Formats: sequence, structure tokens, C-alpha cells
Amino acid sequence: MEASKGKADQGMQNPGGQMDKPVGFHFLESMLPKAVKRRVHALKRLQVQCANIEAKFYEEVHELERKYAALYQPLFDKRRDIVTGTVEPTDEECEWHSDREEEEALAEEVKEKAAIEDTKKEEATPAEDPKGIPEFWLTIFKSVDMLSDMLQVQEHDEPILKHLKDIQVKFSEPGQPMSFTLEFHFEPNGYFNNAVLTKVYKMKSEPDAAEPFSFEGPEIIDCEGCQIDWHKGKDVTVKTIKKKQKHKGRGTVRTVTKQVPNDSFFNFFNPVKASPDGEMDEDSEFTLATDFEIGHFFRERIVPRAVLYFTGEALEDDESFEEEDLEEGDEEEQDEEGDEDDDEGDCDPKVSLPPSLSRPSV
Repeated sequence: MEASKGKADQGMQNPGGQMDKPVGFHFLESMLPKAVKRRVHALKRLQVQCANIEAKFYEEVHELERKYAALYQPLFDKRRDIVTGTVEPTDEECEWHSDREEEEALAEEVKEKAAIEDTKKEEATPAEDPKGIPEFWLTIFKSVDMLSDMLQVQEHDEPILKHLKDIQVKFSEPGQPMSFTLEFHFEPNGYFNNAVLTKVYKMKSEPDAAEPFSFEGPEIIDCEGCQIDWHKGKDVTVKTIKKKQKHKGRGTVRTVTKQVPNDSFFNFFNPVKASPDGEMDEDSEFTLATDFEIGHFFRERIVPRAVLYFTGEALEDDESFEEEDLEEGDEEEQDEEGDEDDDEGDCDPKVSLPPSLSRPSV
């Protein structure tokens, strides 16, 4: 709702009946006759009631998501078992007919050449049958720009992420505050003792008393990581540096060793905390907003469609959507160029969560 964001209504007719410059909604309301203003206030009360009903709708959506998560889980468990090599799928389970035209149109000579190359490789090296699908989740992390960039996946993270065997989403139970938890399941490794690393995203799904008209559905408002029990000398979130210090009086030099923060995916489990009073510096707000966006992306895209991100098919779909959005938004961006300076620096760490079901019209 544009008015709730403090933006003027473009081209709105003023009470005098003449088209004037864009008028702020506070000014517009103040110009209304008293009797009309009274009725507008009644409409606003109705709108707040609509927002409260909408909040109930989203609570039921959350319950529906939780219910269906239980139905998906056996399939995700089977996916994990195939990825880790715990089970071998049957021939029937492996049947897949591709409808991609480029695969069907592959020239016969190219096929023959590929077969010859494969034969040479098999003769040169002993035949190996890899267990499961090696580096399944690591491949996804490296392929998806949003994850590799925002999570700052580093080279020293990769050997650890090779031990990641599953990522699961758990929804809060009925009667509990709305939230969801990302669970990263690891096989035993030489880096830390945890079998599962968790990240809890706390949500709010009710209109704000001070700004009820800004309600657009559930939003992430905070997150909480977990303590990683690192093996000695294996903590990749810190690095040791040596610094020389010179004594001012004697002129002697000593070497001091200290630990400093290090870029790593595993900093994901030690997030910035949302300030209770909402007062945060811009860097912290941006970091928190990015964290919320990643959590939502894991929940809505990565976990449900992991195999398609592994093969790259989901990446093609995402790029198609981005291109379509850009084409549709070109004209709008040109119209709003003059407003860019006004919005610069504004950062709201909250992230709205559009549910799978369409929201009611209110």
C-alpha cells in the first residue's frame, strides 16, 4: 500500500476538484470534510480487521506447510540415502526419459567419439564406482551464485562441506511462536564433533500495532545459530596471524600471535543478532537482511529442489524469471530514477515470506 510507505499518490485529484502536484496522504486526509474524514476512519478500522483475518490465514498456511512437510520427508530421506550411497536405487527407480531436444539431436559421430574417449580413460585408470553422488551439496553451493557469494564459501570450507549429507527444514510445532529451522547434517569428520548444525529463523505473522497497514504476510524478524564444537586447530572461522611489535624504550622487537575472524561459510551459524529496539548500523542491517534472504532461499528453493540445482536445471529457471522480471520492470525503473537518491541507504532487515498459497484479497 503506497500510502503506508509515506509516498505521495501520483496524479490524485484534490478535494477542490483540480489536479495538482502529488499530494501526501496526510495532507489529503486533512483537507477532507469532517464528516467524510469520520467515515474514512471507519474504513481504516475495517482495514485493520482485514489485516487481522489475513494474519490468521497465514497461520493456517504455516500449519498446512508443516503438515505437508511430514509427507515430503520420506522422499527427502530417500534422497539423502541415495546421495550418501546408503541405498542403491533399483533399475525401475532410475528410469528417466529426457525430453530435451539437444540431447535427442546429439550427432552420432559425437557419441562415437565420446565412447572412444571413455574407453581410453577406462583403460588408463582402474574402474571406480563412486559411492552415492559425491559432493552433492558442495556442488550446489558452488553452482548457486547467491549461496557462493552471500555465504562466502571459501576454498578452506570445501573439504568440510564434502561431509555434508543432508539439509532439512523443520517447522515450529502448533502453539509455538512461528519459526523454521534449517538443519545441516554432517557425517563424522575431522573438523568438528557436531552431527547437526542448526539455524533457527524466527518469524512474525501479525500486523504491527503502530503500522497495521504495512502487513504483507509472515516476515523473518530474527535468527539464531549454534555453537560449533571444533577440533583443535580446525576452526576455519578464525585465522592466526603474527605481528611484530617494537618496544618504544628499549627498541627490542617481539612477535605476537593472535586470532582474527576469517571469511567462511561456517560464520553462517554465528549470525548478527537483531536489536530489540531496532537500532542497528547500516552494515549490521544489511548483513542481517542478507542472512534472512539466504534462509528463505534454502527453505523455499534449495531444499525442495536440490537435485535440479545440482544438475543446473533450476538455475536456468531462476535466470529465466530474472530476465522476465527485468523486462517487465524496465519502464518502471526509468520512471523511478529520480527517486533513487531518496531510497539510498534505507535497509529493512525483515524479509517477507510469500507462502506457496496465494494470499486472500483484502
